[in-house]
Amino acid sequence: MANKTTFTPEEWRQLLEGVMMSSMAVSAADPSGLWGMLKEGFASAGALADIKAKGGSNELITAIVDDFGTSEGRSIARDGLKEKFSDAKAPDIKIRSIESLRQLSTLLDSKAPGDAADVKIWLRDIAQRVAEASKEGGFLFFGGERVSEAERATLEEISSALNVRT
Repeated sequence: MANKTTFTPEEWRQLLEGVMMSSMAVSAADPSGLWGMLKEGFASAGALADIKAKGGSNELITAIVDDFGTSEGRSIARDGLKEKFSDAKAPDIKIRSIESLRQLSTLLDSKAPGDAADVKIWLRDIAQRVAEASKEGGFLFFGGERVSEAERATLEEISSALNVRT
């Protein structure tokens, strides 16, 4: 089983960023305004909290979540995202996030083949939770759809980048 010591510091940063990339790609695909953005952020945080509360069956996922529980881990992820997205707009954020997930998929396959599938599925599940967090296209909290067409397409792109079947 892989853990933090399996990866170089740069590779570990990629893993931490991957959690946020899966969320950001969906959010950027169909921005939901302030309230929707908050709901989507809580959905992503909830995915981490679930692993923390229930305990994960995968040692690598648990290590990633544990590192997000530290200020150092959050700083590593945040600093990496600032570097990658300082000049980006919503379409670029989605494209760059998906490309980062594709690179992360390759990294996982090479460095942690026994854990790769579980981590990739978990990242895809985070994206799904974010997509379902806020209705899109309604008016004054009425109508709309749980997952927009743009979000569905992005979920497919994420699945493809991670080489995960839906």
